[in-house]
Amino acid sequence: MIIIALLQDIIIEHGYISIFFCLALGIIGLPVPDEILMATVGYLSSIGLLYFPLSLSISVFGAITGMLCSYALGRKFGKPLLWKYGKWIRFTTKKLEKTTSWFDHYGPWAICIGYFIPGLRHLTCYLAGMSAMSLRKYLFYSVMGALVWCAVFLSIGYFLGASFDFPISIK
Repeated sequence: MIIIALLQDIIIEHGYISIFFCLALGIIGLPVPDEILMATVGYLSSIGLLYFPLSLSISVFGAITGMLCSYALGRKFGKPLLWKYGKWIRFTTKKLEKTTSWFDHYGPWAICIGYFIPGLRHLTCYLAGMSAMSLRKYLFYSVMGALVWCAVFLSIGYFLGASFDFPISIK
């Protein structure tokens, strides 16, 4: 409940821009509870503090921004970092080649479906960049995944939020 109250305060005080940045930073890998954030935004939309279509749009743009940053980091630094420091986490060149091959085959679906699995959502962005997936293909699958994911969790908060008694602190 403390996390929900904190997220509510941040969103109420800073509005849609906080949704955008929280999602973008959460997708990059900072410890932002993305699912709880989306459900909270959905709830705030259900009680009229936020406009649902705008919340969905901002959420998708925030998620895509985070995914593009992760993709760029994976593309620029991913393989060189793993070649240099992979031995410390037991990630050999052979494992890197196997992972890249797997991602070349299943990557597009991993991006879409992996969105619903915390941790995998972050990893697929970096792997897409490391495997040099084309930006156009990556954008198509990541936008589809982000749109569905945001819509699902916003809707959960919107429709189920009224069933719970959340503290709203309007300053």
